[in-house]
Amino acid sequence: MNFIQILQIIGILGVFIAFVILMMTKKIATILALPLMAILMALIAGVPLYSSNLKTFNISTNIFADGSVKLASTIIVTFFGAWFGVLLKKTGISEGIIRKAAEMAGGDKPIRITAIFFVIGIIIFSTGGGLGMTILAGTIIIPILLTAGVSALTASILLLTAEAIGSFFSMSGWQMTAQLYKLPVSVVSKYAFVFTIPAVIIFWIMMVFFIKRDKTVRKGWTMPEEGPNKKIVKVHSIALISPILPVALVFAFNLDIVTSVILAVIVTMLLAWPKHPAQIMVSSLIEGIQSVAGAVGLLIGIGMLLASVTSPAVSSILTPLIKAILPTSPLTYVLFFSILSPLALYRGPLNTYGLGSGVGVLMAASGLSPLATMLAMRNLGKMQGLCDPTNTYNVWVADFADVDVNDITKKTILWAAVVVLVSQIMAAFIAF
Repeated sequence: MNFIQILQIIGILGVFIAFVILMMTKKIATILALPLMAILMALIAGVPLYSSNLKTFNISTNIFADGSVKLASTIIVTFFGAWFGVLLKKTGISEGIIRKAAEMAGGDKPIRITAIFFVIGIIIFSTGGGLGMTILAGTIIIPILLTAGVSALTASILLLTAEAIGSFFSMSGWQMTAQLYKLPVSVVSKYAFVFTIPAVIIFWIMMVFFIKRDKTVRKGWTMPEEGPNKKIVKVHSIALISPILPVALVFAFNLDIVTSVILAVIVTMLLAWPKHPAQIMVSSLIEGIQSVAGAVGLLIGIGMLLASVTSPAVSSILTPLIKAILPTSPLTYVLFFSILSPLALYRGPLNTYGLGSGVGVLMAASGLSPLATMLAMRNLGKMQGLCDPTNTYNVWVADFADVDVNDITKKTILWAAVVVLVSQIMAAFIAF
């Protein structure tokens, strides 16, 4: 390794660190940071901005143009998943499930009520994540928990825990993971179920621990104004099974994700049978696309970053460094990803929706098997989904419940670390 290569490594690592700090301090949004990182790392590695020679890797063609569509299939699945999620809201199914759970949880026994919403929340968020679904669920679930005597902080953690676990069943997440590590979607989805088990058990123990330690609670809540025209959409009870349809179709008939969602939309409309079904389907599609515009922008940035870090120039610089630190045995695999699990926060180098999108691909290309890399990065998502204060839904929940978003991180990070440790031990047995 010559002096120039050493300077290039220092420069690329400096870009990583600088942008982590900028994102942590909220000086720059992730959606803008990722493309900028892609450009700067490529420039440091000597990639030209433009070349008339089609065989020469350049920023204009290979990072901007090709990178922006690198995750096209994931973007399409994201659109279809958002369509289904908005459809569930417009037909009243999502709210109907939550209100049915509220009826079942009648009384003021906080553990029983929390258990019901823990399960219902996972189901709801498995089909529709993001800020919109968080607001829908949070405005109903958090007030009910507070009325039952659960503290505002614990109620916030319950909602975010359900979202973190439910996101493991996100079909757009399955598609993105499969595309990044060149694995079948069936493999990703199978292990989603396997590795949900330790998360459910440990996070539920965490919730019981928090509830029993809650001391100062308020048994009341002033709901935000919803306007006099706010109506509750009534829906047939049979339609409440709709959220599980896409996943069930994938597993039962081995269908691709887009086909499963389309069939689930049709069956949902037949079960719910709302007024003006055609208008609801069209408006749900439009609103669904609008609701994930930010996520799609992030996916475009991730695609550019992937194109940059996997380019011959950048990967030739980073691969030796990654090879030198990669775990080579089950024990080092567990220790490496468990000890470094906080790097999944703040869009860090182990966050698939941040810097980790490129780092994970380089790990898989540098000697760690695609399966081992996929399992490790997915397991780290449990910490990111619950603890990361840069998540928009974490910020909204904290604001709605009037708690500090950083208190959520402080109170849950050790529990999430235990979940990651147990999950990594399981992954070591599978992948090695």
